[in-house]
Amino acid sequence: MSGPGVEGKADADDAGVLARLTAGDASAAAELYDRYARIVYSLVLRILQSEPETEDVVQDVFVQAWQQAARYDHGRGSVAGWLLTMARTRAIDRLRARRVRPEGQALVDMDTVERNLAGPADVMGGLIADEEASAVRRALAELPFLQRIAIELAYYEGLSQREVAERLDEPLGTIKTRIRTGMLRLRDSLAAAVTGGGS
Repeated sequence: MSGPGVEGKADADDAGVLARLTAGDASAAAELYDRYARIVYSLVLRILQSEPETEDVVQDVFVQAWQQAARYDHGRGSVAGWLLTMARTRAIDRLRARRVRPEGQALVDMDTVERNLAGPADVMGGLIADEEASAVRRALAELPFLQRIAIELAYYEGLSQREVAERLDEPLGTIKTRIRTGMLRLRDSLAAAVTGGGS
């Protein structure tokens, strides 16, 4: 009974913060940062595996949010989803830049990135054997980004569905549907990989 009201209030609060950001209110930028920095940091660190670079990217994401607040379209998703999409794009751009650095550092292996994003192969409650890890990564990569994030938060970070909903600022029903649909798609993809790959 109180759930939808709380979710609606969070949406209205976010809309108010972005309106103030668009008007150049610096306190709104601080409020947005306090609300979402943790989840943005967590995603970027998982991709980059480097705290100094992660801090740089997180700062860039919130500067970009300030600059583009007027362009945010609530109809296309929550503020959390908007920020996470920017964070993922910037983090992967940073990885690609790291690959072409002239220094003698090892090049970044994008398969390793996908592994870091997907998490360990056995997290799905023992459903998946190690040799199917690449199929899991491919199946996860094919999911819509926000669906994938919801699954990762639930299964890899151990959050309840209600906690995932709060973290992403989405209705609980949306998160339940997103996780259930994503898991069914993963199961179908893995079943197809097993039957198609010959066992």
